[in-house]
Amino acid sequence: MQKNLVIKLAIITGILLMFLYGIFGIPSSLSGDGLKQAVLKRIHLGLDLEGGTHMILQVQVEEAVAGETDRAIDTIKEELNKAKITYAEISRDPNRPDQFVIKGLSTDSTSAVRTIVTDKLSTYLPTSGPNNTQIATMKPDVLAKLKTDTVDKSIEAIRQRVDALGVSEPVIQRNGLGGENQILVELPGVDDLNRAKEIIQSTARLELRESRGVYVSEEEARKAQPNGLIPPNMELLPGKSDNRVYLVSRTSVVGGTDIRDASAGTKSETGEPIINFYLNPEPAKKFGDFTEAHREGGPDPANLAIVLDKKVVTAPSIRQRITDQGYIEGNLTAEEAKDKAMLLRSGSLPASLHYLTERTVGASLGADSIRSGVKAAIAGMLAVMIFMLIYYRGAGINADLALVLNLVILLGFMGFFGAVLTLPGIAGVILTVGMGVDSNVLIFERIREELRNGKAPAAAVDQGFDRAWTTILDTHVTTIVSALILFFVGTGPVSGFGLTLIFGLLANLFTAVFVSRVIFDAVLSRKQRGAALSI
Repeated sequence: MQKNLVIKLAIITGILLMFLYGIFGIPSSLSGDGLKQAVLKRIHLGLDLEGGTHMILQVQVEEAVAGETDRAIDTIKEELNKAKITYAEISRDPNRPDQFVIKGLSTDSTSAVRTIVTDKLSTYLPTSGPNNTQIATMKPDVLAKLKTDTVDKSIEAIRQRVDALGVSEPVIQRNGLGGENQILVELPGVDDLNRAKEIIQSTARLELRESRGVYVSEEEARKAQPNGLIPPNMELLPGKSDNRVYLVSRTSVVGGTDIRDASAGTKSETGEPIINFYLNPEPAKKFGDFTEAHREGGPDPANLAIVLDKKVVTAPSIRQRITDQGYIEGNLTAEEAKDKAMLLRSGSLPASLHYLTERTVGASLGADSIRSGVKAAIAGMLAVMIFMLIYYRGAGINADLALVLNLVILLGFMGFFGAVLTLPGIAGVILTVGMGVDSNVLIFERIREELRNGKAPAAAVDQGFDRAWTTILDTHVTTIVSALILFFVGTGPVSGFGLTLIFGLLANLFTAVFVSRVIFDAVLSRKQRGAALSI
């Protein structure tokens, strides 16, 4: 018995030291400030405590769907031309970005067109429409996956950009409690909302497109077209640094996802800031074929529009074949070239973002919250400990020791996992203290009941723990399930509350059942047989 008790006490001591390390690590000094900084390195403060920026973004997934449909249209045009099938027009339905219509087909060619759509565009379903038209609609499962992937890629691109800013412990995830295709972004310590928005919302979408003209105004551009109509495969985009309008192809030869790397540099001849970009192998081959066909002196000369964030940076003529690398120039400052290169490296957003909610939390408010939360936690814990000492006498010391160890384990858990402590997280700590006391009350009252029934102290302790165990386990498991739901479904502070509660409940199971029992056994081992138990 004595040997088993020593082993159990050694286990408790080892666990106590391990979780103290989880809280403090190896502090630089044992002063108050040194210990405080050691704790903050292990347990990070959330947005509501440290201050920072909170945003909810709506991903415009329809843009990604429309882009995919535009690429499908280009593929079908190429295939129909190869098959020598005539048609009047192929255009995307303005009200359905996942659908395009082929018009002007002859009666005997509709079957062949359906076969081409089925073979070459496996993600689309062809159906017959009025007046010998064919309607191709993206398959529902493909459409759903494309929307999901668009949000996931947006989250990843935002995360890479935020990491490049050096933000500590950001929250970037789907907005679980919001509407569809929303992203929650929380940046602790970042109080410059405009700067954060500029970095996050910039699509940094580099596109290399075919250019067929530059005009002083949109009106002049339309007048220059046959019948005053912009061709369906072309669109007008503004210049980045001038007031001119460019006629460019709707689809790009090279897009942002084709870029392997990007860096800021200077042009050797003039020292002008430029952005160097490097393409992946497959897009490089496609780009080489395009530039060969449209270079000066080639079969179909055209300019190359370099489009960044839906604005034309420049549209130079193509003098030679270009494959896997190139550069962007055109009235760029050194800082702008550096920022844009960073955004291109992080990956372009697959769709633009719309800000639904944006706010900043001041650091002073966070400091007030910390002080109030810590005061509440200390006051609550002291009140509980004093009550346990008065009501349960000697056994109250047992409960208080288990309660302190419970708090150490909880904070150590958070330190080891690098958890983010929020104001609701502090509430979770306080709630854990209450749950810990509740478990001790159940055990102590069971022990008292056994003592009133005439049991010896050792037998009463055995029966008290055995009979209270089932109830304690049931209450903890049901609460842990609820906390898991909060953690996985909730966002931000709600998720933090759930995580803190889970850690605290697991710690409480250990301290209330194992630690408290070991302390009782240690007390009983020092008492003479038949001596009363202070409870």
